[in-house]
Amino acid sequence: MQTRSMKILFLLVVPIFVYLLPLPFMPLMEPDEGRYSSIPNEMNMSGDYVTPRLKGVVYFEKPALSYWATALSFKIFGKNEFSSRLFAALAAWGCIILVYRMGLFFHDVRTGLYAAAVLSTFLLHAALGRINILDMPLAFFLCMAIWSGFRFFAGTDRRKVWLYLLYLFSALAFLTKGLIGIVLSFGVIVVWLLFSRRFRDVFRMVSPVGILLFSLVSLPWVILVQRENPDFFRFFFIQEHFLRYTTKMHSRYQPFYFYIPILIAGTAPWIFYLPGAIKGLRAGEPLFKREEKSLLLVWAGLIFVFFSLSSSKLIPYLTPVFPPLALFAGVIFRRSEAGRDESAPFASGGYRLFGMISPLLMLTALFVPLFLANHGVKPFPWLYLVAVPALLQGVMLFFPFWRQRGSGGGWFFSIYLLSALFFVSLTLPASCYLTPYKSARPLSEAITKYIPAETDVYQYGMSLYGIDFYTGRRTPIVDDIGELNYGVQQLPQKEREHYFLYSDSFFSMAKKANGIYCATENDEKLERLKKEFPGSRVLWQSAEYSLLQLNAAK
Repeated sequence: MQTRSMKILFLLVVPIFVYLLPLPFMPLMEPDEGRYSSIPNEMNMSGDYVTPRLKGVVYFEKPALSYWATALSFKIFGKNEFSSRLFAALAAWGCIILVYRMGLFFHDVRTGLYAAAVLSTFLLHAALGRINILDMPLAFFLCMAIWSGFRFFAGTDRRKVWLYLLYLFSALAFLTKGLIGIVLSFGVIVVWLLFSRRFRDVFRMVSPVGILLFSLVSLPWVILVQRENPDFFRFFFIQEHFLRYTTKMHSRYQPFYFYIPILIAGTAPWIFYLPGAIKGLRAGEPLFKREEKSLLLVWAGLIFVFFSLSSSKLIPYLTPVFPPLALFAGVIFRRSEAGRDESAPFASGGYRLFGMISPLLMLTALFVPLFLANHGVKPFPWLYLVAVPALLQGVMLFFPFWRQRGSGGGWFFSIYLLSALFFVSLTLPASCYLTPYKSARPLSEAITKYIPAETDVYQYGMSLYGIDFYTGRRTPIVDDIGELNYGVQQLPQKEREHYFLYSDSFFSMAKKANGIYCATENDEKLERLKKEFPGSRVLWQSAEYSLLQLNAAK
C-alpha cells in the first residue's frame, strides 16, 4: 500500500469514521456526560463563563477549559450529543496525529502511521475518545506538553519555541483538569533527564518567558473565579487535589494493581498480537533509539505508577499512558512486517492461539448481556444488533493469520481495518443496551410529553444531570445531593430548600401540595413513594425509571 494512501486512510478517513461519525448516535450517559454537558449549557444560558455551575450551584471540582470548548460547540452546532462530545473526539484525534509525528521523528513515515493506527484502535482510546469526559482532552494537552519538552532537549539547536510550548500545553492541561497537568508534564521530563544522567539540563527547564506564558494562559481564570468565590482556593487546590489524591474521601480506593488489567484490556486487540510480531523480528536488530526508549519508558511508567499510588482510581485516568505504548507497539509491528520474508510472525500454533484471545474475548462480551440478571437483554432483537460486530470478530479469528501465511503480508492492515469497523459497528448495540439505565434521555422525553412546561419535576433518591440538559428544566433533587453538597451550602436558604430537599421535608411538602410530579428509580425508592402516596398515578415507566404524579389519598 502506498504511503500517501496510508496517510489519508490512517490519519483522516478512519479517525473520522471511528471518532466523529458515531457521536450523535448515542444519548448522553450518566453521570459524566450529563454533568459535562449541563455545565457548559448553563454557562451559555447564564452568560457566566467564569464560575462553573451544575444544577444552579457552583461546581469547582474541575477547571473551565473543556466547559468553554463544549459551550462554543453548542453555540456553533446546537445543543446535542455531537456537540457535547466533539471536543473529546478532536482531542483523541489529536493524540493520533501526535503519535504519528513521534514515529516520524524517531523512525520514518510508515512507522509513524503504524503507531497512529495502533492508538486509534486501542480499545480504551476508541472508547474514551467518543464520550464527553475530561480525560481525553487532558491526555492530549499533557502528551503535547511532554513531547514539546522532549523536543527542546532532544534537538541539536534547542529551539526555545519547544520550551515555550511545554509551558503553553501545561497551562492548557491545568485548565482542563487542574494541577495534574503541571505535575505530570514537567515530572516526566525531569525524571527522563535524571534517568538519562542529564542533571544540569533540569535547570534549563526554568524559563521566565515560559512562566509568563503559562501565567497569561492559566491565571486569568483562577484570579477571576477566586474574586467571585472567596472559598475557591481552599476547595479547588486543597480538597480536590491534595485530599483527593491522598485520602479515600471519594470512596474510590482500589488496590495498587488495579490498573494492570485495565492496561491489558485497554491495549486490546494489539497486545495479543505482540508476541507473534516480536517472534517475527530479525535477531539482533535494534528497535529503538536510546533516548526514544528512555522517554517512552519514563512517560508510560511514571504516569502508571503515579495513578497506581493514588487513593482515588478511575479507569480514564490511565489515558495519557496509551500514546507512548502505541509507539512501542507500532515500531514492533512495522519492523516485524518489514521482515516477513525472513521470518513469519504468528507462524506457530502458540502465537496464533494467543492472537485469537482478543476476538474470543470480544465475542464473549457481546453475548454476556443475554445472561445478566440485572440489565439483561432479550435474545431478539439483541442477536440482530450484535450480528455485524460478532461477524467482524469472527473474521478476526482467522483472516489476519491467513493473510500473513498466504500472501506474506497485510496482516497488520487487516487487524487495523477490522478493529476500526468493529468499533463503528458497536455504536448501535451499545446505545440500545446502555440507554435504558445509563441515559436520562428516555425519562426526559417522557417529562416533556406528560408534564406541563414550567412545572417542577422532583428527582427522588437520584440525580440525573441529563434531565436538566434535555428538558431545559431545573429539577429539584431529594436526598441524592452527593457531589453538589458544597455548592448547595452556598445557596440562599429559600433556593436551597426548594431545589435540594431531604425525604422528611419532601414528603411533608408533597402531601400538602398534592399532585406534584416526581421521577425515581424502580427499586425500594419507588416502593416507598407508593407507600407514602397510595393514590399516586404512574404517568410513564421503563425498566429502570418511573414518572409519577404523587397523591396522598387513594
